[in-house]
Amino acid sequence: MRSTSGRLPPYRVAIVFPAEPERRQKTRLEDSRFARTAAALAERGIAVEGAPYVADDVEGMREQLMGVDGVLVWINPIVDGRDRKDLNRVLADIAATGVFVSAHPDVIAKMGTKEVLFRTRTMGWGCDTRYYPTPAAMKRELPESLATGEARVLKRARGHSGDGVWKIELADRAGRGSASAVSSDVRVRHAKRGSDETTMSLAAFMTQCGPYFAAGDGVIDQVYQQRLRDGMVRCYLVRDRVAGFGEQLVNALYPAEPGAPASSAPQPGPRLYYPPTRADFQHLKNKLEREWLDQLCDIVGVEKAQLPILWDADFIYGKKDTEGADTYVLCEINVSSVYPFPDDALAPLAAETLARLERVR
Repeated sequence: MRSTSGRLPPYRVAIVFPAEPERRQKTRLEDSRFARTAAALAERGIAVEGAPYVADDVEGMREQLMGVDGVLVWINPIVDGRDRKDLNRVLADIAATGVFVSAHPDVIAKMGTKEVLFRTRTMGWGCDTRYYPTPAAMKRELPESLATGEARVLKRARGHSGDGVWKIELADRAGRGSASAVSSDVRVRHAKRGSDETTMSLAAFMTQCGPYFAAGDGVIDQVYQQRLRDGMVRCYLVRDRVAGFGEQLVNALYPAEPGAPASSAPQPGPRLYYPPTRADFQHLKNKLEREWLDQLCDIVGVEKAQLPILWDADFIYGKKDTEGADTYVLCEINVSSVYPFPDDALAPLAAETLARLERVR
């Protein structure tokens, strides 16, 4: 791939993105949602090619990816009920030969699952958070968590689009503050769009969560944030710098008004995008870049130079501080497939990709 004549060819980067199995051979990067990403890379002199991903033919991409200098990957952790374990294996093998891969599977495992919420719970972005590594731990500790009287949000370790995220609380206030929570009914609501609040036994709910542990992952339990209806702020980062913001009303877990049917609860609004200069988010930006990122890297064992080319951190509003200013609670870090993202991130993304390629070469 590299010339021995003294002149190096242009860097080549493959973008791995999802494709329908029957259309893989006809899927073109230029027609995909990543066309503008490819154009931004090309403006930096990088030769870009598409690598359409089909779960049943991951090995079919291996030869192509071995022939490039870098690989950028946009594949969700779970697609149509299947994980990306085989893809991660291929990407790790390719990275071991010297090809730059972002996000590297090892980095995803350290910071791209919900377990990071538990590991960083004592940071300034943390809150009351518990971790259930096994069904037995969940059966033993969730009743105690619910008995505090506060609603909780349970999250499977790997997922996206609200799949495996539940709001749960005791249906009967009389059960709060006592060990009887273990035999109580609970009100639950799934965060997937279109889900309604339902009531079931706690035992039935825990049985329903059984598949979340199948891959050796666990379940995170966070206290429900009462300001959820104020919205969520998504910070898009290119390595260690905020490159834009997203803002959305994430009402998927917000309750209906008292006495109203559960189906009347507000639904999520559209996500709106803003540049990194948005004035009222500068406090959050500064906290993230100047304080929290260093702490995160220390806790999970990732060097700043290893951070993904593009990733994001989702924050919901916590209680206001003593001076009336907003505080923020981390609810998720997205690493596997960060799309869509603000146009403001395109140029920094391309510049960081080029810098990463130059370091490798």
